[in-house]
Amino acid sequence: MSLTFCNVHFTQQPQKVVYVSGSLLKKLKLSGKKKVNLRLGGERIYASVKPIRRAGNHLYLASGVRRGIRVPKSGSIFLRSLQQNDEVQIGPLIGILSDGPTSSLQNPFGPRTGFIKSLLREGGKMSYIFAFTPRDINWQEETINAIFLNESGSFYRQRVPLPDVVYNRLPSRKAETTASIQLLRERFIRKRIPFFNWSFFNKSDIYRLLENDTAVNKYVPESIIGPTSEQIKEMLERHSFVYYKPSGGSLGNGIYRISYVPQNGYFVRYRMKTGNALHKYTNFNSLVRTLQNRHGRGLRSYVVQQGIRLIEVDGCPIDFRFHMHKNGRNQWVVVGIGAKKAGKGSVTTHIKNGGSLLTPQQALSKAFGTRSEEVLRKAKQVAVTLAESIETHHQHLIGELGFDLGIDKDENIWMFEANAKPGRSIFKHPQLKTEGRVSIQHILEHCMYLSRFRRREES
Repeated sequence: MSLTFCNVHFTQQPQKVVYVSGSLLKKLKLSGKKKVNLRLGGERIYASVKPIRRAGNHLYLASGVRRGIRVPKSGSIFLRSLQQNDEVQIGPLIGILSDGPTSSLQNPFGPRTGFIKSLLREGGKMSYIFAFTPRDINWQEETINAIFLNESGSFYRQRVPLPDVVYNRLPSRKAETTASIQLLRERFIRKRIPFFNWSFFNKSDIYRLLENDTAVNKYVPESIIGPTSEQIKEMLERHSFVYYKPSGGSLGNGIYRISYVPQNGYFVRYRMKTGNALHKYTNFNSLVRTLQNRHGRGLRSYVVQQGIRLIEVDGCPIDFRFHMHKNGRNQWVVVGIGAKKAGKGSVTTHIKNGGSLLTPQQALSKAFGTRSEEVLRKAKQVAVTLAESIETHHQHLIGELGFDLGIDKDENIWMFEANAKPGRSIFKHPQLKTEGRVSIQHILEHCMYLSRFRRREES
C-alpha cells in the first residue's frame, strides 16, 4: 500500500477514463496498466487509464468516472494504492454523524454547528469530509445526502457513497437507545465501516468495566450501583459524605451531595432550577422518603459514590476535565485540561451550575506550589492509563474520552466520571483555545488512521 497526495481535476468527457500524470503513474505503480479500479467510500468503478504529460501529481477524472463514484469536488486529496487488485482509493471520505432541530442549512446541528463547521473546514484540507444525520442515509442506494462546507463557509448538500469512517457525535442520550439508531450502528459495522464513538457511557457501565482491573480500580472511589438505603447509610458512616447520582445523567443534573454529621444529622445539597439548595434531616429515614418522593422508581438507576475531599481554591473544591484523544498512531494522549472550580454552595463544579474555569497550572500552583508540575504529570499518566483500560474492556471503537478527575491534598488521583462524547466548554477558556484546535486535529488524524489513509511510518 502506498499513499500519495495529488490534485484531482474534472473533465467533461463522458467516458469512463482517468488521465494520470507521469510522476503519479509511477507512484501508483500504474505504468503500462490499461485499466484501474477506482474507489471512493463504498463505490467502485472500472476505468481506462491514459497517461498525460504534466509535471507533478495530477489525476483528471472524466465525467463518466466522477458520476460513477460520486466524487464530491476537485482539489487536493490522497490516493491510496492497493497493488494486489490494481485498486486506487480516493479519500478518505469521512462522515460526521450528528443531528439537529431542523433541516435548515443555516444551523443544521443546533449548538454543535460551530464545532462541526470547524471539523469540516480543517478536515477539508486533507479529506472529503461531510456531516450528516440519520435521516440523510439511503440504505437501499447506499448513499448519503451529505452536508459539505464550501470555501465561503456556507453549507451545501451533495450525494456521496457511504464513507470510509464515521465519527459519531449524535447529541441525544435518549435517541441513541432507540431501535433505529442501534440498527444504524450495526449496519455500518456489518459493512466494515469503522464507527466511533459508539454511544454515551452510563456511570454504572464504566464502574463495572473497571472494577476488576487492578491497574486502575484504585483510582475509582468506592461506588455502589442501585444501592439500598442501608448501603447508603453505611457508606455515609464510613466516609462522612457521598454523592448520589443518576447513572445516565449529565451536566450535574439530579446529583445529591449527602453529608452525615454525628449528633447533628444529615445534610443534602442539590441543584434546583432556581439555584442551589441545602436541606437538613434529623434522621436518615426522612431523607430517604424525600428522595423516593422526588424520583420514585428512577432511583433504581442511581449510583452512590464515596465523597473525596478535593483540593480547594478560595474555599471551593476543584476538579479537572481531561479531554483525551486517539492520535494518528492510535495512541491515547491528553489534549486539553480544564480546572473546574465549584460555585459557592454548588454540589458540582459544572460551569452551568455556577462553576468557573481555570487552567490546571493556576489551580495546582495554589494547592501544591512547587510540586504542581509533578502532580500534573502524574495525573496525565493516570488519565492515559484509564483511557487504555476502558478501551481494553469496551467492545466498540473509542477515539475520544472526557474524564472528570479529582486530586486530594495527599496528591491521590480519583476518577469520578468518564464521558464518551465530552463537551468542549473547557476550550472556551482564552488559554485553552490552542488545545481546542489540537483536539480537532486529533479527531481528523484518528479518522485518517481508521480509514487506513496513513503513511507507512505511521502504520
